[in-house]
This record gives sequence, C-alpha cells and structure tokens, in this order.
Amino acid sequence: MKTPGAIPSRRALLTAGAGAALAVALPAGTARADSSYRAEGVVAQLRRLERDHGVRMGVYARDTATGRTVLHRADELFPMCSLFKTVAAAAVMRDLDHDGTYLAKRIRYTQQDVTDAGGGEVTRLAQNIANGLTVAELCSAAIAQSDNAAGNLLLRELGGPTAITGFCRSLGDRTTRLDRWEPELNSAEPSRVTDTTSPRAIGLTYTRLALGNALSPRHREQLNQWLLANTTSRARMRKGVPAEWALGDKTGAGSYGTNNDVGIAWPPGRPPVVLAILTTKPEAAAPRDDELIARTARLLTESLV
Repeated sequence: MKTPGAIPSRRALLTAGAGAALAVALPAGTARADSSYRAEGVVAQLRRLERDHGVRMGVYARDTATGRTVLHRADELFPMCSLFKTVAAAAVMRDLDHDGTYLAKRIRYTQQDVTDAGGGEVTRLAQNIANGLTVAELCSAAIAQSDNAAGNLLLRELGGPTAITGFCRSLGDRTTRLDRWEPELNSAEPSRVTDTTSPRAIGLTYTRLALGNALSPRHREQLNQWLLANTTSRARMRKGVPAEWALGDKTGAGSYGTNNDVGIAWPPGRPPVVLAILTTKPEAAAPRDDELIARTARLLTESLV
C-alpha cells in the first residue's frame, strides 16, 4: 500500500502519463469533461485573492481524470524565470541523450560561471567546481534546487537560451520563449515580452513532458523524479496541496514580486492534477508572495478534486 505522500511508482507515473496525454488531446465538450462542474465561483475567488494581495495572477489548472479546468488570465504573458529549467532538462534528454550516455557526461565549469549566473546551491560547492558535475547532476540541481549556474550550463549544452524557444515550438507551444541567461532573464519588467510564457502554455508544456509522450518513457520517468525531489516549494505549492498527495513541481521568482509554481500533483489512487500559478506585481522591488501561491493551490485542489 502506498504511504501518504509517497513518490508514485514507475508504473504509476507511466500509466498516469498515458491517461493525461489522452485527456489533453480530447477536444472540449467530449464525454471526458464533467459538465456538472462550474469554474465561475473559483475564478471569482481568484480575483479576490488578486485584489487582496495586490498582484496580477494567472492560473491554468486541470484535473486529468475528469477534464475539469480552471482558467484565469490563462493566456496573458508572465515572466517565466526559473520555470525554463524543467524544459531545459527535458530538451537535453530528448535532443542530446540519444544513446542513454549523455546524462553521464561530466561538465567542467569555473567559479566565474557560478558568479555570473548569480549563484547556485549545488554548483558553488568547492568539490563540484573542482571535479565538475554530470549532465544528470546539473539537471537535478537546476530543477530540485533551482540552481542558476546549473541552468546556464544546461543552456550552454543546448546552444543558448533560444534553444528553449525552439524546443517549446516543437511541442506545439507557440507562446513560451527564452531569450536571456541567468540571472538577467529574471528582470521581469511588466512590459517585457521576452523570457515569458502564459499559464496555459507552460501548464500544457509541463503536461506533455511529465505526463504525455513528448519524452521517451525512460526520460519522462527521470524528469518526474527530479520534479518530485524539488526542495524550493515548501512554502508555496507544496504547502497548499494536500499532504498525502505526491507533488512534482518547479518554482520561479524574479523582480516585480514575480513568483511562479508549476507542477503535477498525484492524489492517492487517481490520475494527476496539473497546476500552473504565475504571479507578478507592479513594483520592481516588491517581495514575492509565497502564501498567495499556497492559498491558490489549496483553492484549486479543493475545487477540482
């Protein structure tokens, strides 16, 4: 029997992926959609949260078991920040790890690489600077610890930030784009269109990667394990999602109070829920609002499941 909060098994992840991919592919109005569900009341509560917290917030949430969906500012642009790191790891696996050995490649880097990226919890360690890290270790650090230098090193392997844009286009995501490196990509000015995504676009991209067929089964399982090991959302989505649910997610933060969290949540014994919550504020020095992410995640999971 699965213990509360346990990581889903390999078989459960692969089975959930097939079911969620089918749910995403189904057009609106099919039998999979739950016609009794109405999202208007949830959206009204999201608007109140926006007013109370002084933010602009975008939400894409979908229960892959029923087709129930909550959309709020789902197609507006928001700064992407570190959400790109999941996409970078996926692109490395799909496009570079052809024979299963690329993830074991050891990457050498310098202290200057860490400094230029604005730091990194894993890459800054002296033994790692001395010995380098494997591509798999960089992927893990970029996702689970949101290590900036690891993110830049993955971008370097891919050929630069625009490789993320190209990868997203290959998945059918016409919105998400990356133009700059860490840490500049986190400047998050309200008028900026570079380094942006929308809640719907990034939510669907994460769905295709973590649950769909965009990656091979082996790579999809590995990506989910990295997401499930995330350490940066304890006060954000992880706080709002029920404790007995497994959660694989990625956070992102920048100037203008930008605070994002996108993830896949597995309730016990049923298909997963996709959650994308993106927020930003009008003042450049505004603090991020972790409690808003937690409250929004709680509202969405309670309303959808």
